Amino acid sequence: MPLVNMSTILKHADENGYGVGAFNTLSIDAVKGAIRAAEELNSPIILQLAQVQLKQSPLELLGPAMIEAARNSKVPVAVHFDHGEDLDHIRQALEIGFSSVMFDGASLSLEENIRISIEAKRLADMYDATCEAELGRVGGSEDGNEAIAMMSTDVDAVRRFVESTNIDALAVAIGNAHGPYLDKPNLQFSRLAEIDNATSVPLVLHGGSGISKDDFRKTIKIGIQKINVATAIQQQIVGDVVDMVVNLDNKLTYTVMYDLIENAVYKSVKEHLITFMSNCRL
Repeated sequence: MPLVNMSTILKHADENGYGVGAFNTLSIDAVKGAIRAAEELNSPIILQLAQVQLKQSPLELLGPAMIEAARNSKVPVAVHFDHGEDLDHIRQALEIGFSSVMFDGASLSLEENIRISIEAKRLADMYDATCEAELGRVGGSEDGNEAIAMMSTDVDAVRRFVESTNIDALAVAIGNAHGPYLDKPNLQFSRLAEIDNATSVPLVLHGGSGISKDDFRKTIKIGIQKINVATAIQQQIVGDVVDMVVNLDNKLTYTVMYDLIENAVYKSVKEHLITFMSNCRL
């Protein structure tokens, strides 16, 4: 399958009642593990990289590898630049070949968020790419370094924002948070339903790690079409590496660790794809 526009995947998900997993893959072994899981389950998938992660995974180095992996996949794959903080990086991702980008203006005023989201959407359209934005503010932070408070997405603001920007997908804040949850997630399903009724734009759930299987499926039923997962993958990798170090002792090698990371990502992605009900959909 060729690299695809994210809107193509989300449209199919909406028509067939499942959610699309969007997984932060910060290395080539992670990319390989994620696509292996998607191919085995015959599931569409989104690979993504957030701007805050570029120190560890430079866009100009990992981006082309993600795109080439998508082009050679047996299933539809979109490659998404997540939580873009400025138009320069968004433009760079599009020039590399990303089929989707996000401008994160959640910390800005509504007027400023609208203004820059319009520009991000204009750039994405030039490359036939999808543009995602965020309204309200998801708690936590993408790299786990900040304890950002969650601010629920306002329904009236959704109507104004979507009408003004013509955005392709909208991330919403309904009690979700980036990073590990300190307490059991308390998602605002009624607010999600109100938002879904207010717009036909595909809705995105950030901070997917730690939400229960039942709650994931409830959000999909109400209107979520894209679900971001990052922390769960990183926790799976760390846990498997620790177990390997304890059990292998002097048999530990770099190639063994490389394969283990790929397999850890494969396991985590596979579990989430089944939870999101996207398996065997193609």
